Parts: sequence; structure tokens; C-alpha cells
Amino acid sequence: MQSSTFRLAFLVVLISVLLSLRDPSKGEPQNHAIHGISPPKLDHQPSLEYDFYRNSCPKAESIVRSSMAQIFAAHSDTPPALLRLLFHDCFIQGCDASILLDDSNESTNRSAEKLAIPNQTLKGFDKVEKIKEELEKACPGVVSCADILVLATRDGIVLAGGPFYPVFTGRRDSNQSYFQEAMDDIPKPDGNITQTLGLFTLRGFNERETVSLLGGHSIGKISCEFIQGRLFNFSGTGQPDPSIASDFLDEMRRNCQDSGNSSNGTASPPMVSRAMSELTLGMTYYQGLSSSVSSGSAFDTHYYQSLLQGRGLLFSDQQLMAEEKTERLVRAYASDDGSTFQIDFARSMMKMSSLSVLTGSQGQVRLNCSKMVSS
Repeated sequence: MQSSTFRLAFLVVLISVLLSLRDPSKGEPQNHAIHGISPPKLDHQPSLEYDFYRNSCPKAESIVRSSMAQIFAAHSDTPPALLRLLFHDCFIQGCDASILLDDSNESTNRSAEKLAIPNQTLKGFDKVEKIKEELEKACPGVVSCADILVLATRDGIVLAGGPFYPVFTGRRDSNQSYFQEAMDDIPKPDGNITQTLGLFTLRGFNERETVSLLGGHSIGKISCEFIQGRLFNFSGTGQPDPSIASDFLDEMRRNCQDSGNSSNGTASPPMVSRAMSELTLGMTYYQGLSSSVSSGSAFDTHYYQSLLQGRGLLFSDQQLMAEEKTERLVRAYASDDGSTFQIDFARSMMKMSSLSVLTGSQGQVRLNCSKMVSS
């Protein structure tokens, strides 16, 4: 009964916040549609809609939800994998499922987005494909892979203890891949605060939205290859990051021994296969957090509490404490019961999921998420 009351109260707060959403660049209320927010509009193209498939595939969202429940029961690490997959997709040319495209079966073609170095440790491709297969049985050629990824990520976040948020649908799938853009524009694990905020700003996110989105690191494991540079060769010095406390450095080194492949600490070595990355060791923010700090569900504020203690796993995460505005936000989230973070995260995920989408006659609806439909 207490849990139901909390959920009801949380939903009331969430809806009230969504109803008050404003454009941060103008500070004025926008024209809102359902749930207090409308997705971005594209010139001469229809907008995303709530329940877009209500006529063409009425059970689409329930199929995604039930499929995710089955996947989660067998693979509890799926939510963070899909969250990262969605972020990498939406951050590069928008939420268009371009990250899911294969190498076109041409061995000499290295243009596939998923082959870019920042994307080589991404997981969850098979889970999206599994959901797509179920939808193709029910509604052949109707539901886009871009929508599947957005819906499955939201449902996974809920299963992991995170907030529910409404998702607009009607996305179309890209008919091209963006290898070089992914190489250049995915935020780097060793990026400083100026670089990280700059990349998010280019996509319309302010400091608060950026800090809330990075809280997604509260679930999942950070691969050692993204940490080792700080531990053994920070910025090419051959020494550890001097900002890491000695006890935490020892703890991190016990979990992530020097592989000899972390000369720059930026990403995985070229062409690391996903099969190998499955074996990669890593750490979670629970491991990095002092046992003296209590924590509730997995999707809570322990990420921010870790940063306050100087125990950020990624240099780019710990850099949130390097600027006054972002430090204040970290302290605010860390001192809260989690509700403010979850509300802000939900709002920011709605925005992230609507970045530069293809709709109407743009793009295509793939039959297989890894392959473009031949014209």
C-alpha cells in the first residue's frame, strides 16, 4: 500500500513538472500537446504522436513491454545496455536507429556507425532485434527500429527501478550510417567539463539536463578500458590521475588491472569485437561508493554521492565537480531522496528521445534492424 501511494505521488509530481516544461533558451512556456509537452516539429513533416501505432499496430507498445520483461528476467544488465545504445544513437544525427545498421556485409567497408571506436563496446543489438521479430509477426513492416529502441529503453529503465515517462512514437529509420560523426562527437570518458557541456549544448541540453542524463551511469558497469587510462597513464604521463584518492586508486586497480592497451584512456583499441567486450571487466558506481553511504534502489542518487566523495569512475563524470553550476546540481541530487533526480531524468529522456527524428516520408521502416530496406 505504501509503495502504491509513493508511485501515485510520484506520478502526480511528474505530470506537474511535465506540464510546466519550458524552453530553456527562451524561458517562455511552449505550446503543449499531450502530457504537457509536444515533440519537436520538422518542416513539412508530421510530428511524433502519442500512441502513433494505435490503428496500424494497436499492441505494439504492449509487445515491446512484455518482450522487455522477458528479456530482463533473463538478462538484468539489459537496461543500461539499451540506455547507452539509445544515447549513442540519438546523439549522432538524431534518434534514427542508424547505430543498429551493420557493415552492409562488405568486408572492406568501415563506414558502419557501430564500428566507430566509441561504439565498439555497445551491447543490446540482439535484444532490439528480438523485439523487432515479435513485432514483425504481429504487424509486418509497421513499427520502426528507432521507435523500438526508444520504447524498449524506457521500459528497461522502469524495470531497473527508474521513472516511467511517456514516449512519443512515429519515428522512421535512417537509410545511412554515420561513422565519422560518431568518431568525432560522442562525449569521451576522459573529456573535461567544458568539452562535455559543449557537446550537450550543441544538442540543446542545458547544465541541469546534462547532469541528470549522466545520472544514467547509476546503473550498469563501466568497462575497465574506459577507466584504465586514469589509473596507469593519465593524459599520457605514465602516472595515475593525481585527483584520485590513494585508497580509491588501489580499489580501482584491483578491479581493473593494466591491460597495456590504455595508452590514451579514451576508448577501446580499434576493432575490438563485441564478443570480446562481453568479457571486459569493469566497476559499477555501487562498487565505487563508500559503504558508509546508504543507497536504495539501483536507479537512485548513489552516482551523485560518489562524485561528492571524489569517487567518480570516469574522469568526465568526476569533472561535474569542476564547475560551480554542475557541482551545485550534483550536491542537490545527492542530498535529495531521489525524486528530483528521477523527475529531471524522465524529462531529459523525453527530450533526448525526440532529437532530430525522421517522420512521415523521411527514411524508411526496416524489416531487420541491422539492414536497410533495398529501394
